[in-house]
Amino acid sequence: MIPELGHFSLILALVMAALLGGVPLYGSFHGQSRLVALAKPAALAMWAYTFTAYACLTYAFVTDDFSVRYVVETSSAQLPLFYKVTGVWGAHEGSLLLWVMALASWSVAVSVFGGGVPTQVLARVLSVMGLIGAGFLLFILLTSNPFERVPMQPEGRDLNPLLQDFGLAVHPPMLYMGYVGFSVAFAFAIAAMLGGRLDAAWVRWARPWTNVAWVFLTMGIAGGSWWAYYELGWGGWWFWDPVENASLMPWLLGTALLHSLAVSEKRGLFKAWTVLLAIGAFSFSLLGTFLVRSGVLTSVHAFASDPGRGVFILLFLATVVGSSLLLFGIRAPRLATTGSFSLLSRETGLFANNLILLVMAFAVLLGTLFPLLSDALALGKISVGPPYFNTVMTPLMAALAVAMGAGLALRWRQDQARRLARVLGLPLAVALLTAVLAPWAFGAGLPGLAVLGLAMAGWIAFGSIAWAVRLRKAPWRWSGANWGALLGHLGLAVTLTGVTLVSVYSQAADVRLEPGQSHTLAGYAFTLQGVEQTQGDNYQAYRGTMQVTRGQDRIAVLHPEKRVYNVESMPTTEAGIDPGLFRDLFVALGEPLGEQGGWSVRIQYKPFVRWLWLGGLLMALGGAAGALDKRYRRLRQTGDVVPPSAALAQGA
Repeated sequence: MIPELGHFSLILALVMAALLGGVPLYGSFHGQSRLVALAKPAALAMWAYTFTAYACLTYAFVTDDFSVRYVVETSSAQLPLFYKVTGVWGAHEGSLLLWVMALASWSVAVSVFGGGVPTQVLARVLSVMGLIGAGFLLFILLTSNPFERVPMQPEGRDLNPLLQDFGLAVHPPMLYMGYVGFSVAFAFAIAAMLGGRLDAAWVRWARPWTNVAWVFLTMGIAGGSWWAYYELGWGGWWFWDPVENASLMPWLLGTALLHSLAVSEKRGLFKAWTVLLAIGAFSFSLLGTFLVRSGVLTSVHAFASDPGRGVFILLFLATVVGSSLLLFGIRAPRLATTGSFSLLSRETGLFANNLILLVMAFAVLLGTLFPLLSDALALGKISVGPPYFNTVMTPLMAALAVAMGAGLALRWRQDQARRLARVLGLPLAVALLTAVLAPWAFGAGLPGLAVLGLAMAGWIAFGSIAWAVRLRKAPWRWSGANWGALLGHLGLAVTLTGVTLVSVYSQAADVRLEPGQSHTLAGYAFTLQGVEQTQGDNYQAYRGTMQVTRGQDRIAVLHPEKRVYNVESMPTTEAGIDPGLFRDLFVALGEPLGEQGGWSVRIQYKPFVRWLWLGGLLMALGGAAGALDKRYRRLRQTGDVVPPSAALAQGA
């Protein structure tokens, strides 16, 4: 009965989404305030019915209802309760329901906290989000019904062992909130074009929502990287995996959108560019959904392999993008820019920043889709891997670092080269000195990649700090937006430092060890003390004990595991990690070798690897600071719109 209630709730959610997408929109064009007023209750009803469906599916998992196909394919009676709850989004059908749940939550948030937005504009925004929700709810009901019944089974097939980890509770919800969050900026852009009001107002309304979506996506990507690092057993973080690329592309466009929104709000410039980026960021989010769920990509992250599902999402993507660009083409004449700026100005720096981010996004898109195009055109099967991405992205990242290091120090409208050289001369010298001297600390000379990476990171960091120091005499300028810019730039510098040092100076060894034997790596002695069998909730494991010493000092005792899950009989590796701010010691247990108790062991020394995720955290904090800027709180309270000239006077 509960699955039928969930299925019926999805149908009602579709009805509410269709009403939200049509009725308030019609009322906003015909001046019928009663129809416009239906937007908020319809958004709340869509959320309530979607939540009911989600709760019903969760109940089916918790109670081991193996008459539901999705529960049979994704759970088991032996699965711990925590993973039964998080396993709801562990495969295709449930993850789509989580996607719609995120969209409905964003819609309610906009309706509740959008008090400064005119009623008609808010109704159009919610209508656009309702139409998106209707499309995905229709997709779920027609192709991916999570409540489909089957004859009662005695046991389920279990959740993928790689997903039986705390990371499943964090990574997908964060990622989806970021993906779906860009629908808010998209909806504001469409609402502005529908109403013909393409001034700075819609930009100001959309900017904090875009910040929050970007924060979620940043945390989702960083969390997925961290999860892959410690869970997969090989110490990597899945850069350039095709499905991870699907989340990187909207992040790059979302980052460009954040910068373009700043220019449009403060100077009234880049209007057309900002609208296109709002469309593009959400379109790439939909493209990521298509890539993950169509079966066209092969990855451990891919959920589905049903071509019918892929065709539906592709048609939906074409409809959204096509109609948005058609509307943009109609409204483009109203997007003329009247302001001006010199070649040496912050506007130029931000435009260069956006252009480089756009090229990076399309470079990733080309590398991700080219193997598919080659196969479709019968040109043969090819693989595009890290060599392509590293070769293309390194010079683009260097150009982006140059723009970012100088960007905050540039003045709006016009700047002077002499002043800029005076401001940035010391940061440039310190960055170059750091890039040359720091590698000597590792005793490995001056690898070109290390010097380049540290120079880029130092230029971004020290250039941003120099800008912040110049604001010390004007504390009123320390707005949330300025804190956000500083933390965001410093976060990228920290991440670049981590990527550079861990890529150049990591050390690894695959060795055979018997109990009592040791292997020395990077000055640390790893001694295998023994391996014992242990029993988990739903798995059996071999648990190693590895003592790590340095000279006479005992550093850590690590316990890597080799697990075999009872239902799927799939072996997985749980690494033993001694974390640190400046290095990680990483041990993964392989297979037993010989009859003397020998084991294959992978040992790694990973310098500064935690800086990857520390930088992501700093960037997310920066995005949150920007979203919490007091100007947006005043906007919600009063509904006033600060003109570009006044916004410019308030600082960066």
